[in-house]
Amino acid sequence: GTSSPELAVSLRAAFAQQADIALGNVVGSNIFNVLFILGLSALFAPLVVSSQLVRFDVPVMIGVSILAWVVGGDGVIGRVDGALLALGLVAYVAWLIRQSRRESQAVQQEFAAEFAPAKRETLWAVAVQIGLIALGLVLLGFGARWLVDGASTLARSFGLSELLIGLTIVAAGTSLPEVATSVMASIKGERDIAVGNVVGSNIFNILCVLGVTAAVAPGGVAVTPAATAFDIPFMIAVSAACLPIFITGGRIDRWEGLLLLALYVGYTTYLGLAAGGSGWASLLGLTLLSFVAVLTAVTLMALAAARMRKGSPAKRSPPAV
Repeated sequence: GTSSPELAVSLRAAFAQQADIALGNVVGSNIFNVLFILGLSALFAPLVVSSQLVRFDVPVMIGVSILAWVVGGDGVIGRVDGALLALGLVAYVAWLIRQSRRESQAVQQEFAAEFAPAKRETLWAVAVQIGLIALGLVLLGFGARWLVDGASTLARSFGLSELLIGLTIVAAGTSLPEVATSVMASIKGERDIAVGNVVGSNIFNILCVLGVTAAVAPGGVAVTPAATAFDIPFMIAVSAACLPIFITGGRIDRWEGLLLLALYVGYTTYLGLAAGGSGWASLLGLTLLSFVAVLTAVTLMALAAARMRKGSPAKRSPPAV
């Protein structure tokens, strides 16, 4: 639901022959979701990370991010590539449904108490809900058109690339539902929802938004060399960085939220320097990638070493003579 704006905007951009906006929207949204939304939400209250997210969903997020990089390595995500990504979403949803049926009775009762309607809806109430959904879809279509047209005009007026606009303004705009959902969940104490919303949205963005857009758009979605060289690898690095942050203590503390926000500031600074042709852009980009990669590798190695020590049998002392 919160990824509907990304889907509408990317489809509109692809059919308007503005593939850079379509791709930038997906990549930029995923980076924005992890660095800005999780960082901001953690400032309100430390976020709780469920074990399923660490064991399955985050590795899936990393895997599909790498897959997007691989299929776009030839400069285009074609229709066949898009169809395969969309099929991946079907498999992922099927697995989630299967897992939900295995949940304990207590979890199912808690879900029913939280989301079940207080009373049976009348036919008129159902019709009103359907009408509101239809109205929302129509407004979403108009909003996507206005956003894409406005972004394209802005890029031409200031001499900026459409990829840059997609990675920043469009990505932040389409991610506003995720911002509202995660921040409100954090404030209300539903801190596991805040994290799950971001991870699920990132998986949906690649498998559905990018997949469906590439599958139905004429010629698929073009991938620029700049996106292949830095933006998509940075998205992968950011996704991978979630693992050590999530594993250590099973939560995201406020200082980790500040670190995520600082990384997003660094990323947007890099984009600004690169757009201006500054020689500092390459150095900053390399620094960002290196920092995230080293932080992730060192933390994972430390955790692996700790588990190995914990799992190794204790040495027996020699018997006394």
